[in-house]
Amino acid sequence: MAVALSFGAGTACFAANAHIGTWKANTAKSKFAPGMGQTSTVKYAEKKEWLELTVDGVGEDGKKTHGVWTGKADGKAYKVTGNLAWDMMAYKMVDEWTYDIKAMKGAKMSWSGKSTVAKDGKTRMLHMSGTGPDGKKFNATIVYDKA
Repeated sequence: MAVALSFGAGTACFAANAHIGTWKANTAKSKFAPGMGQTSTVKYAEKKEWLELTVDGVGEDGKKTHGVWTGKADGKAYKVTGNLAWDMMAYKMVDEWTYDIKAMKGAKMSWSGKSTVAKDGKTRMLHMSGTGPDGKKFNATIVYDKA
C-alpha cells in the first residue's frame, strides 16, 4: 500500500506547512492494512503554488511502488502518476499541521484519511480507512519520522 498525502485550503502559506520535507515510515509503530503493502518514504515539496508529493514503498507482491502527485490543497482531485493503488488524490488543508486526504481509483473512492504532524515537527501520523484492491474494508495508521 502506499500512503500518505494531504493538503489543504488553497496554497496559503507554504512556509507554515509542517508537512514539507521527507518522512520515513516507522514500521514498528505503524498498523498497515493487510494486503495493501507498505509505504517507506513520503516527500512533500513546494513547487511554486503547487504541492508535490512523492510516495515510495513496497506492494504486497514485494515489488517497489512509486507515485507522484502534484496538485493544490483545494479539495479537488489531481492525477497521481506511477504504480500506486490509486490514480487521483485530493488534499484539503485543515490547518498548518493537518490535511484531509481522499484517494481514488478511477472515479471510485479508494481511501480517505487525515495526516497530522506533531507540534514538535518530528513525527507525522496518517489515519486512513477505505476499501483495498481486494474489496475488503480497512483501517490503518502509519507513523512517520522526519528524515
